[in-house]
Amino acid sequence: MLSAMATCNSHGQDSSYFLGWEEYEKNPYHPINNPNGIIQMGLAENQLPFDLLESWLNNNPNASGFTAQSNFGFKEIALFQDYHGLPAFKKALVDFMSEIRENKVTFNPNNLVLTAGATSANETLMFCLADPGDAFLLPTPYYPGFDRDLKWRTGAEIVPIHCSSSNGFRITESALEDAYQQAQKQNLKVKGVLVTNPSNPLGTSLSMHELELLVNFISSKNLHLISDEIYSGTVFTSPGFVSIMEVLKNKNLMNTDVAKQVHIVYSLSKDLGLPGFRIGAIYSNDDIVVSAATKMSSFGLISSQTQYLLSQILSDKKFTKNYLTENRKRLKQRHEMLEKALQKAGIRCLKGNAGLFSWVDMKRLLSAQTFKGEMELWKKIVYEVGLNISPGSSCHCSEPGWFRVCFANMSKETLVLAMQRLTSFVDSTVKKTNQSRHNRNSRKPKSLPKWVFSLSSFTTARSVKNGA
Repeated sequence: MLSAMATCNSHGQDSSYFLGWEEYEKNPYHPINNPNGIIQMGLAENQLPFDLLESWLNNNPNASGFTAQSNFGFKEIALFQDYHGLPAFKKALVDFMSEIRENKVTFNPNNLVLTAGATSANETLMFCLADPGDAFLLPTPYYPGFDRDLKWRTGAEIVPIHCSSSNGFRITESALEDAYQQAQKQNLKVKGVLVTNPSNPLGTSLSMHELELLVNFISSKNLHLISDEIYSGTVFTSPGFVSIMEVLKNKNLMNTDVAKQVHIVYSLSKDLGLPGFRIGAIYSNDDIVVSAATKMSSFGLISSQTQYLLSQILSDKKFTKNYLTENRKRLKQRHEMLEKALQKAGIRCLKGNAGLFSWVDMKRLLSAQTFKGEMELWKKIVYEVGLNISPGSSCHCSEPGWFRVCFANMSKETLVLAMQRLTSFVDSTVKKTNQSRHNRNSRKPKSLPKWVFSLSSFTTARSVKNGA
């Protein structure tokens, strides 16, 4: 009685990434009401600078647009609005995007399409750029939600670009070419490449070399490139963030066909810590893509009140400058806090410079160097330790033993508790492993029967007699 879409199992909800969330929701940690509950470390949410936003709102009570003193009245905001979006908000948003990029590049509001979050932006671009059965290449590891966002309703396919820990999971020319050839073998038409810069889950920004490599690759193959830059404002240490737009500008490609093949996804969910506001955007130099995406955006609009409020916040340049500086400072401090605690427990991390998480190497804790061993460890950490972290296999990592651990969605005190739990678990696991090895090594050999010694004496006597 239901449609194939309603009954299919391709949403990806059965991934360990989402299952961990479900277990957390059954038993969420609370310092008073449920101190033994599961601590959520699988949610890439930025709560660290939230007080800055609350302070601004307290100082600007008219920003909601619901008061007599505001520039807009309630009636103007409540009634129907064009799905192209409020011009004031689009202008404020592109200016904020430029500010994050140190004004090395500028953005045209007319090339911006507003969407209900980055999820909607990525799916809309898939509808614009690919037909069902067409493929996009994605470097691994990648955000688990892409299996849902890019594939579920569009019918598009994902072909992984396998990256390795041997070079810090950096994109290489050979990996790009291998993925492209793999798609050809599967009779898939490759329409483009999608990257997250900075990377989720790696917490690293793409290098200039990687970005130039990508531009050269899509140019030679005549492909699209989607650069998901929703973490662009979270880069807290060197190397700094380089947008794909900066590469196009430096290579004098802004007015070429290559520029029309490059599209940016942005959101205020991570940089401004407002995922509940559902503010996403597509930026494209291709007028046809902008037109088509604008029409599709009518299925997922941002409320006029939200746009009005945020246009007030983002237009306050004194606030945005202070916010971006303080946000990076707090992220750096929290990142160092997490990694020092992990290092003390004997766990190393990939060197990161951005994001709301660390990419953590727990291979030494696996019972076996397999993905089965990884899942066994993940279940222990969720159910026994009480931490929801994301296993690398949910991010399509090609090497078992890596985990994404989020640090910005909780208080400092909760993070300290989480690290205490994990340290105790690591100590206990290492102690058991060492004890098991000791027991194996200290086992006394069984007594040999007397006939063995008799045979040994007989063999030695014959050897001496024969002069061997």
